[in-house]
Amino acid sequence: MRAGRLRTGLRGWGGVGAMAFACVLAVLSALLLPVVHSHGEGGGGTDDGAHGVAHGGQARAARDCTDPEKQTLSPSGDDGPAIDEIRAREGEKRKLIVGVDQNSYRWGYRDPNSGGGAALEGFDIDLAHRIAKDILGDEDAVQFKAIPTDQRVPAIQDGRVDMVVRTMTVNCDRLRDVAFSAPYFRTGQQVLAPKSSDITGYDGTLAGKKICTAAGSTALSTLERDREDGTLAAGADLRTTVPSQLDCLVRLQLGEVDAVVTDGALAASQAAQDPTVELKGDAFTTEYYGVAMKKDADDLVRRVNRILEEWRADPAEGWQHSYDVWLSRTMDDAAKSRPPTPRYLRGS
Repeated sequence: MRAGRLRTGLRGWGGVGAMAFACVLAVLSALLLPVVHSHGEGGGGTDDGAHGVAHGGQARAARDCTDPEKQTLSPSGDDGPAIDEIRAREGEKRKLIVGVDQNSYRWGYRDPNSGGGAALEGFDIDLAHRIAKDILGDEDAVQFKAIPTDQRVPAIQDGRVDMVVRTMTVNCDRLRDVAFSAPYFRTGQQVLAPKSSDITGYDGTLAGKKICTAAGSTALSTLERDREDGTLAAGADLRTTVPSQLDCLVRLQLGEVDAVVTDGALAASQAAQDPTVELKGDAFTTEYYGVAMKKDADDLVRRVNRILEEWRADPAEGWQHSYDVWLSRTMDDAAKSRPPTPRYLRGS
């Protein structure tokens, strides 16, 4: 597995180092990896874009959604039209096309110190290689496309990618537009702020504070809903949204915002990049990451779920190995070092 061949850690960066790293990522993004650009205005909390008419089991899953992380198909190793289409690609195009992030430290990012052209590394990248190896017999038979947060769903619907492996939360709104695998990681929304800040968590200390979120993220939709319900601290300013989550860290470093709200797993990685910031308070939601695919790609969903079962059970190069390599030093809660147990509510 690729994680075993890569360095098992980087030293934490200070604020200036993290900003420099962000600049390197921006340059590499332009030069080395194709980016799926927005076809419209970003925003909203559901990866806005072309809400198609859901059909079949996926429509029922969205309509009856109470536990979104369970709304997936049971595992199977059988081939089908979606897998056949991937395998039918010829020559250099015979690759699995995966939408990823390239600036989420430890999840999907380029390390300019790693040598070898600063290849993409991280927990999500390991999973993408694992899926490619199963479907195409070669872990390197994968084409990565960097996708902004608010373009994850449109990229799948438009057929620009076969799947998205990008710290993507499974939720009921998104189930109207895409299908998800079983969950492969458990997290929750959390607050990130400077260590010197008087912010103590997702509470009244956010009153009047400027909060940064990624456009199209679960964090933004949660904050907007809480503002409507009156449960968000009075006067909290949500106007600062960015295409990619790392941009929020830079805004925080520049003093343009007072806090960042994002998945705790991502916030922990950002705190590892810059030791001048820290997580404030506990997670205030429970969420699960899943692999997103087209609604009608049932054979691909089933295959990914089977791959995830094997990945979780593999003691040598599986889920735990990738966690230990990439995330163990940024996640301080031992309970988070276990993969979530899948439950499959959809038989068809």
